[in-house]
Order: sequence, then C-alpha cells, then structure tokens
Amino acid sequence: QVQLVESGGGLVQPGGSLRLSCVGSGHTLKSYAVGWFRQAPGKGREFVAYITWNSDRQYYADSVKGRFTISRVNAWNTVYLQMNSLKPEDTAVYYCAADPMGSDYDRPNEYRNWGQGTQVTVSS
Repeated sequence: QVQLVESGGGLVQPGGSLRLSCVGSGHTLKSYAVGWFRQAPGKGREFVAYITWNSDRQYYADSVKGRFTISRVNAWNTVYLQMNSLKPEDTAVYYCAADPMGSDYDRPNEYRNWGQGTQVTVSS
C-alpha cells in the first residue's frame, strides 16, 4: 500500500495556473498508475487525468483536455497536475489516487489508495 499526500491547491483567478503535487510514501509510487480526480460540493467524484507507471500513456477528461497536463518523476515518488487556463467550474477538492484494480482508470471505485485532497478555488 502507498500513502498519498496532495499539495499545491489554493485560490487563483480565472485564466490563472496552479501546479498540484501528489507524493507517495510507504511503497514507491513508481510502480503504480495514478489518477487525478476532483469533487465539487454536491457532486460526485469526477475523473480528471491519468498516467501509467512509466508515463507511456496519459488520458484526460474532455473538460480539461488542452488545459491540464499530468506528469511524474518516479525517482521523487511524485505525480504532478499542471492546471492552466483555469475556469470557475474547475473549483473542487482535487485528489490523487493510485493502483487501479482494473482497466477503468476513469472510475473512482477502481482505485485502492487515495490522498486527503487539496482545495482548488477559481474565482475573481
């Protein structure tokens, strides 16, 4: 099992940028595929982005494609989510999750391990 800690959230104006980090411990994160999800008040947990263990594949939700970039540095047990051109509808708590049990990387219930989340607020 890997423990995950997200950081980098905060308040940003529309059109601005944030870089979220997900750091793993316990087991090395490099052996796990990782997904980013978000959850706004009153809504379910929504898929944002996914990256394989060796970064050979990355997938994005249509709502963030072209604006967000997922990457990782396995030697540092870290996965990043670079968020550009942020919109108010991006406001949510963002979570990273590791080790999907199956092939459905965009489904929250497929993941074994979750971080505590970091708040992202996009507002003028």
